[in-house]
Parts: sequence; structure tokens; C-alpha cells
Amino acid sequence: MSDQYDIVIIGGGPGGYVAAIRAAQLGLKTACIDSTRNAEGKGSPGGTCLNVGCIPSKALLDSSERYESTRIGLSAHGIEVSEVTLRIDEMLARKDRIVNELTSGIGMLFKANGIDYINGHGTLHADHSISIAFEGDDKSKTIKAKHIILASGSEPTPLPPVPFDNEVVVDSTGALAFSEVPTRLGVIGAGVIGLELGSVWRRLGSEVTVLEALKDFLPAADKNVSRDALRQFKKQGLDIKLGAKVTSAEVKKGKCFVEYESGDEKQSVEFDRLIVAIGRRPFTDQLFDDDTGIKKDKRGFIQIDENNLTAMKNVYAVGDVVTGPMLAHKASEEGVAVAERIAGHKAHVDFNTVPWVIYTHPEIAWVGQTEQQLKESSTPIKTGMFSFAATGRAKAMNETGGFVKIIAHETTDQILGVHIVGPHASELIAEAVLAMEYRASSEDLARTIHAHPTLSEAVHEAALAVTKRAIHKAN
Repeated sequence: MSDQYDIVIIGGGPGGYVAAIRAAQLGLKTACIDSTRNAEGKGSPGGTCLNVGCIPSKALLDSSERYESTRIGLSAHGIEVSEVTLRIDEMLARKDRIVNELTSGIGMLFKANGIDYINGHGTLHADHSISIAFEGDDKSKTIKAKHIILASGSEPTPLPPVPFDNEVVVDSTGALAFSEVPTRLGVIGAGVIGLELGSVWRRLGSEVTVLEALKDFLPAADKNVSRDALRQFKKQGLDIKLGAKVTSAEVKKGKCFVEYESGDEKQSVEFDRLIVAIGRRPFTDQLFDDDTGIKKDKRGFIQIDENNLTAMKNVYAVGDVVTGPMLAHKASEEGVAVAERIAGHKAHVDFNTVPWVIYTHPEIAWVGQTEQQLKESSTPIKTGMFSFAATGRAKAMNETGGFVKIIAHETTDQILGVHIVGPHASELIAEAVLAMEYRASSEDLARTIHAHPTLSEAVHEAALAVTKRAIHKAN
């Protein structure tokens, strides 16, 4: 292990480890410092996403969906199952195996690319040196680099009236490891994390209540999508209470008693477990000294310029520690772009075409602007919608809920937004992202041949519907 590098990345999540690999590919001597450890106390690169976020939650979402489908969904296909047994310990073990395989895979990629992986907490100093503290060890190490990328990610945002005890009241990490299915589960926050985790445990048998302080459901999504999704979630059994501001929570005899305000009324409810999922905040604890000159805004995000450069020379920041959507793929693209800039290449990230996905059932995905955003900016638009219920593939799958909506400029026909709620929306959105990256028109999508029978035909028909030419619906 060297003491001098071309580039050092602090943080091994999707922004950090991807930046490290790209930097090494470009011939830069690279090190990645990350403090995450697994249950065995070994270094576990991959950040929140791979260790306690995107990957384990999707593993449980998939397992729980299969369980519910087997229990109540197969009868529609003429398949009767007499008994379904849930082995939660095996389900959690499967989730952990997937995490270990992927994090170990990053370690192998580091070795293959000649990257020094250092499992410790890195702190940047004004002289461009980085001191590394090792967990459970009094020893420390100092290294230097010509260029530094800060990619330390984010952490769950606490809710002051609801203190964590990491047993009854947990954050998103704790919600991935319940040893048994709670009879009554409360979730504070109806955002991406709250909806996904609430869906997991509802499918496995919990009676789930979601308390959301906002009066609007998924306000970042297109209103047609959020309205349809709310209807489907409630039909499934998720009790989503909007305009419910939690004021206190107290654990007594293994139960959590929550009080909240709804309008002028005060309400109380009892849960066996409570998940606090009101969002995430930048994690910058002991990331850099005050005299480095690096600045943060009032929300704690590191301030950067258009090239992700901080106020300190040759020091960059990417991912959840800077403004923008807290999405793994956004962090990765920023990491790649910064590594390429450091190596002397030109790089660009188009933040107008970053896809958003919620992995519930139905899935929700979108790219570009919503209809309400475009109307607020007085942009002339035309829209096309097509229901999955009118596609042969969705009917064959017995997954007919939801639709595709395409928004195009009224004059130029350029696609400005695509919004999907329904089966495999997370995969279907990729076509829309590519179309928008190429500045395609709805006519371009309408003239693209889509295989039959597929779910993607809904995208094709929605594009046709923009100019009232859809074949399988009345225009």
C-alpha cells in the first residue's frame, strides 16, 4: 500500500467504488477508503446501496412478492396451493447472501484493477493529506493524493419526536432484519423507502399503516401516476394516512404508542414495530476539517461547481453528499464523470434524463418533467396515455393495473417526460431515457416497431396516443 496516489476516493458506495474503477481504468494510481463492515467485522464496499439499501430491499421485495403471489395470486392461473409456509430466517439469509456476493464482487474488481481498498474512516486535511482511523484500533495512517473525491453518501434522517431504540423503533436498516413478521407495523413516511419497506412486510402478513405528513401522495411524481398508485396501494391493504404529522412516539412493554395530528384532530395508534423513513441526509461526519475551506449549504450538502469541484483545489464531491436526486445511478454517473475529468477527458452528466424508480407493486418509474411542472412553466404540451389492461402480455400475466403516459412539446413534439405505473416499469423506463437522451419525438417512438406481445407495446401505444393515433384504444 502506497502513501501517495493520483486519486483517493473517500466512500465506497455507488459513487465512490465506480469512480475508483474508472480512475484505475484510465491509468491513475487509485485508493478507495470506506468504513463499512459486515456482520463478521470485515470490510464491505458498496455503501448503503449494496449493504443496507437498494440491494437487500429489492431482495426482500422479490421474495415477499413471490410469497404473496403463491399464497393468493396463483388461483387466477388455475393453480391451487394447499399450504404456504413462510420461513423468514431463510428469506433473510438469502438476502444476506446476495449482499455478500455483490460486496465481495466489488472487492475482486478492486484487486483486478489494482485499486488499494482501505477499510477505515478517512478525514481530509487542509494540506491534502487524508488520515485514516481504523475501527477498534488505536493506530492510524496518513496518505496523500493529487486529487480527492468525497463520496461518503447519506444516512437516514432522524425524526426528533421519535427516537430510535433499534428494536421497536428502527430506521430503514433495522427494517431489513425483523426476525419475525410484526402483527401491526407503522411506517412514518410515504416516500420511496417507506412504501417499499411497508410493501415487503404487508405481503408477509403485517397490518401496515403509513403516516405521511404531506397532504399530497408522492408529490414528485406525475399526478396521474400518484393518484393511480395510491388507489392500487390502498386496494392491496396499505393504510396510507396523508396529512398525518407525528408528534410523539413512546415504547412501553415492547409496543410503540404513536401520537399524530390529522387536521385539527389528535390521533393515537399502537404498533408492534415502527419504521421511521422520512428521507436521508448527507453523511459528512469527520469527513474534512473546517480549515479545508470546503463549504456546505444549510441542508448539509457539500457545495460544488458544475464540474463537481468543491472550494478546495483538486477536491471533488459526488453522490448523496451533493445536491440532486439521492439515487445510486446518479452517484455512479457523477463518479465516472469526475474520474474522467481528472484524467483529462471531457465528461457530462445529463440530469434531465435521470430515471426515478419505486420498486413497489405496481412499480412506478419516470424520467423528465411531470405535467404539473410543465404547466407551471407555461410549456405548451400534448399527452398520450395507454393502459396496460389493453395489452395482451399484461392480461396473460394477470398484471393489468397502471398505464404509460408520454408528454411531448406541442410544437416540436420532443418528448419531455415519460411516466409509468405498472408491471416492470423499472425496465420499461430505459427506452424512454434513451429516447430523451437522443432528443427523440413522440413520433420517433410511435414509428419504432415494438415486439408483440410485450409490455413495451404500452409505450408504443402511448406514443401513438400523443397524436390520437393509438390503435388499441378509443382516441
